[in-house]
Amino acid sequence: MPDVVDLIMQDHREVERLFAELKDHPEKRPLLVPVLVSVLTAHSRAEEAEVYPVAKDEAGETEEVEHSQEEHAEAEQLLAKLAGTDPTSPAFDAVLRELVESVTHHVEEEESSVLPGMRERLDDRRREELGRAFAESRARHMGDRPGEATREELLTQARNAGVSGASGMSKAQLEKELHAS
Repeated sequence: MPDVVDLIMQDHREVERLFAELKDHPEKRPLLVPVLVSVLTAHSRAEEAEVYPVAKDEAGETEEVEHSQEEHAEAEQLLAKLAGTDPTSPAFDAVLRELVESVTHHVEEEESSVLPGMRERLDDRRREELGRAFAESRARHMGDRPGEATREELLTQARNAGVSGASGMSKAQLEKELHAS
């Protein structure tokens, strides 16, 4: 089983490839947008559920994970906006550009801080265990829609983001708190 860091980086390269296709081949947008939405949402949910808590607790990446979780929330909002925008409209290009900038920034930060920290502080066996958990979680979340997280998923996101008192919050309160950061 591949190491979790390698799996995450493979997903990052796939998302970059999809971004290039969306920019360079507007005629493919109706087919590619659902693929991008599915891949990116499943990737984010799997990172949030399996990787971020370990990066925070075992690899000491607390601030980086909190920041990454905030970036996931922003990307998810942009992804939902992209999915709801006519792929032939000028507005689509603007939302796509904003999403690409946001995700590219997030990937650069994650690949320069969180992932090297995990590679350094977690042994091979632990990274392989995480790789298995990440892959299984990602498969379970394929088809999830942005903006439709369960209360449990929102609670995990809130913990990752360092939101205090999250366990006592309703789903609506969690959504409000996560989108305020």
